[in-house]
Amino acid sequence: MYQFAKCSIDPEKHRFLRDNKLVHIEPQVFELLLVLAAKQGRLVTKDELVEIVWHGLSVSDATISARINAARNAVGDTGRDQAIIKTVHGLGFQLIAEVTTADEQTVQAPPIDPVDTQVIRFAQSSHNAKIAFAQSGNGPPLVRVGHWLSHLELDWESTVWRPLLEALGHKHSLYRYDQRGTGLSSRELDDVDLDAFVDDLKAVADANKLDNFPIFAASQAVPVAIRFAELYPDRVKGLVLYGGFALGRALRAKSPDDIDEDIILGLIKAGWGKANSPFVNAFSALFVPDATSEQMESFVKMQTETVSPQNAARLRQIIDRFNVTDILPSISAPTLVIHANCDAVQPSSQGRVLASEIPNAKYVSLDSRNHIPLPQEDSWKRMINETEAFLEAITSGDF
Repeated sequence: MYQFAKCSIDPEKHRFLRDNKLVHIEPQVFELLLVLAAKQGRLVTKDELVEIVWHGLSVSDATISARINAARNAVGDTGRDQAIIKTVHGLGFQLIAEVTTADEQTVQAPPIDPVDTQVIRFAQSSHNAKIAFAQSGNGPPLVRVGHWLSHLELDWESTVWRPLLEALGHKHSLYRYDQRGTGLSSRELDDVDLDAFVDDLKAVADANKLDNFPIFAASQAVPVAIRFAELYPDRVKGLVLYGGFALGRALRAKSPDDIDEDIILGLIKAGWGKANSPFVNAFSALFVPDATSEQMESFVKMQTETVSPQNAARLRQIIDRFNVTDILPSISAPTLVIHANCDAVQPSSQGRVLASEIPNAKYVSLDSRNHIPLPQEDSWKRMINETEAFLEAITSGDF
C-alpha cells in the first residue's frame, strides 16, 4: 500500500482512498496512480505509462491527458496547482508529494464500507414477473426506480453507474432493481404498460417492508415514480426526478430538440448486440456524448448484455408512450426536478413541465449535454449536492 497527500492506494485490494474514504476511479486511472506512486517521485515517461497502463497500445496525447486530469481530480489536485501530480512537459509526469508504504509505518485499515457491497434478492410482481433487486449502503431507505437499461451486477462494476450508486448509498440504504425485461429480472414483456412497471416498484418496496421512503428516479423511471406517488401517496416521502418526462416521445409534438422515435428504433434494430456496431456506438453517444472511451465501452457492454434486441425495441415502444401529464397536479410529495440543459434524449422542456405542474416542485438545471450523469463533469457535484440537501430537508421537514 502507498500513501501520499491524505490518499492511499492498495494494489492488492484494488482500492483507492482519500481522507480514509473509498473513492471509485476507473481502472486505467487506478493503474496510472499506482505507477506514479510506485516511482516515489521519479519521472514516469509517457512511453512507460503507455506500456504499463495501455499495454503498449497506440493512444493519443488527449487520452493520456484525460486520464491524468482524472487522476488529479481523484487526489484533490488540479492542472493549475500541480501540487501532487506534476507535468514535465515533453517528458512525462511525477508524483511530487511524499510517498510512504505500509512497510514504513502502521497503516490503519478503513472500516468495511457497506456501500462497497450489495445483496441481490428477488420479489414477485404482476404478470408473474420476478424482479431482481439489490440493497447496498447504510442508513434510512432510498429507492432507485428501475430504468432502461440496467443490470444489477454489471452496474455495480460500471464506470458509468457505480459512482452514482456509491453517492446515493453513502448516507442511505439504497434499494434498486432491474425493471422487467432487463438485467436479472424476468424478460417477458407481454401485455405490459405503465402500471406494470409501477407494480415492480411496489413489489420491491413490499418485499423490503418499506412504508414511507424517498425515491430517486431517472429518465423513463420518472413517470413510473410519479404514477406510484399518485397511487400510494402515504408511502412516498419525496421524489428526486432526474432527466425525466411527463409525455413520452411517441406522443409529443415533433420539435427540433427531440429525437424521432423511428431513429431510436432504427439504431436498435440495425446493430443491437453486435460487437463494435456503429449503430450501438451512435445510440450510446446520444446518452453519454462526453463519456471517456472506458465509460463508453462499459455503457455499450451493459446494453448489449442486459437485454435482447427484441426487448430493447419493445421497451422503447412502451416507454415512449408513457403519459402522466394529467396526474402531475395531484402529486403531494415534496419533489426535486433535475435536468441537463442540453439533454439529447429527453429535452429540458420536459423537465420544466414536471417542475411547473407538480405543486411546489424545485427545479435545478445542470449545464451538461449528457442524459446520464458522468462523475468527471462539474455538474455531477451539483447534482449530488442538490440531491443530498433535498433528502436531508425532507427528513427534517424543512422542505
